[in-house]
Amino acid sequence: MRCLLVEEEVHQFSNLVKALSGEDVSKCYQCGKCSAGCPIASEMEILPNRIIRLIQINSKDTVLSSSTIWLCASCETCFTRCPEEIDLVRVMDVLRRLSLEEGYRCPEEGILRFNRFFLASVKNYGRVHELGLMMKYNLASRQPFKDLGQGIALFRRGKIPLRPQRIKGMDQIKGIFAKSKPFLEREASGGGGR
Repeated sequence: MRCLLVEEEVHQFSNLVKALSGEDVSKCYQCGKCSAGCPIASEMEILPNRIIRLIQINSKDTVLSSSTIWLCASCETCFTRCPEEIDLVRVMDVLRRLSLEEGYRCPEEGILRFNRFFLASVKNYGRVHELGLMMKYNLASRQPFKDLGQGIALFRRGKIPLRPQRIKGMDQIKGIFAKSKPFLEREASGGGGR
């Protein structure tokens, strides 16, 4: 009986991740193809395959406090390369959600700030208004002129409209946000402070 309890404790975190994401990370045999193809790997403190390994060995605190889960670009290169077809993007989404729900402090504050402004733009217009997003993010980051040169160049080429344009079907967008409200409120709070 004691052995069974210990086994359940060892797999507690990986079982939770599997239940929430639908992905069985125990199938990962650490080939490293996800990390080798990841375009953001050079910026990560823990490579994607190591995140999977840490989940397998129940290292919850290390994973949920890692900046790696926030840096994932959700490009799906890892999923495409995985011989076991583990959708690491789904796993990273679940890890970010768990991190916020359980009160871990996001080490990448800029990412949370950007996400808030991005989602606000989608909520208000049904799409992203790039100029507004760039201006709000840079002001909040206390770097108001950071992207000025790029912004002017894109504006001159007609790539960035001055005014935001609303899409048709805003009622559907509002419905999506209404269903997502509990998660978005947790994200807006930025988590707790572990």
